[in-house]
Amino acid sequence: MTTNLPNLLVPDTALSVAGLTAYIQELLEQDNQLRQVWVTGEVSSASRYRSGLFFTLQDPDAKAAISCVIWNSQLTKLATVPVQGEQFIILGRIHVHPQRGNYQLIVWQALPAGEGLRALRYRQLRLRLEAEGLFDAERKRPLPAHPQTIAVVTSPQAAAWGDIKRTLKRRYPGLCVLFSPALVQGDQAPASIVNAIQRVEQDGRAEVLILSRGGGAIEDMACFNDERVVRAIATCPIPVVAGIGHQRDESLADLVADVCAHTPTAAAEQAVPELADLLSEHQERVNALAQAIEHRLTASYDHLHRLRERLRRLQPDRQIQRETQSIAWMRQRLLHGTAQQLQQANQHCQLLRQKLITLDPKAVLRRGYAVVRETNGSVVRSSAELTSGQDLTVQLAQGQIKVKVSEISSSTHDPQHQDSL
Repeated sequence: MTTNLPNLLVPDTALSVAGLTAYIQELLEQDNQLRQVWVTGEVSSASRYRSGLFFTLQDPDAKAAISCVIWNSQLTKLATVPVQGEQFIILGRIHVHPQRGNYQLIVWQALPAGEGLRALRYRQLRLRLEAEGLFDAERKRPLPAHPQTIAVVTSPQAAAWGDIKRTLKRRYPGLCVLFSPALVQGDQAPASIVNAIQRVEQDGRAEVLILSRGGGAIEDMACFNDERVVRAIATCPIPVVAGIGHQRDESLADLVADVCAHTPTAAAEQAVPELADLLSEHQERVNALAQAIEHRLTASYDHLHRLRERLRRLQPDRQIQRETQSIAWMRQRLLHGTAQQLQQANQHCQLLRQKLITLDPKAVLRRGYAVVRETNGSVVRSSAELTSGQDLTVQLAQGQIKVKVSEISSSTHDPQHQDSL
């Protein structure tokens, strides 16, 4: 008997179908690349069932296809529901069905192809930077009212540079404009923009920075959604005006800038005031000041006129004359009263002087009287105070003598009665 089997080494044991399937399942489902994978293709054979949406995702040339399923619990979380015949970018994981021996993609998210993935990345980065507070209104800095030096970051070949120069020259002649060239399109643009901003910071002269470019396709604007550019604007110590020529979508550079304008020309208009407007405002202030002065002068003249009329009605000359006469009369009364009081005071003083002369003890002594004192200086008024042999001092009108008591006698003779005789 002949056989067609090749001369192969047959193992002692062979894998079962379940074992092989389990091995394949482990390889696919545990692979980090396949546990979260983005796949792009065209949707075909889409069918909705009670458990979810089943469809096939295939290449446009139909050379490859993969089965996909979106469970009902996930359908409401999709950015876009896949539609048959359209291109999509699908996010999901590989799952193996051991019973059927095939695999499928369990879908978590679906985005329209082309712009869909870029839009998803944009939203993710925007949410992350927004959570950091880079877009908060509190971070926005006011622009200087009258800047003297402005820096511009854009491409030297861009029409935006010419628009900005013309606008600045027309609105604010004499302004110093610094140009920091940068690429504003392509893969090298983010790094170039960051370097241009850093050059302006290191120079240190600019008071405002304008970041600008003209209009273009969405993919041409990708550099203004780059995280490096956004953080360079956020950390720039100079107020930044974003003048990016697009109005369909708001770039992250627009959100983080202190002031956002939709065109380069509008950015230049935001950065500097209109000289003609300043002159007009100045003239308005001059006119307002002149009117205020005129109004104040008119009011002062009216007030002065009212004061003059009031002064005329009051006749201050007559009042002054009456007050002068009153003061003269009061002066005469004061002089007369003072002289009278002075005369009375002199008379009273003379009377007191006479009384003092009369009461002067020396005058009594001059009339022949004497004052007897003890050695301690006390005056002797009665013989009962004395003792025999006691030393005394007798004060005369002129001089004094010392005596000793040799005899004491009492007498009822009244000196006052004797004086009266």
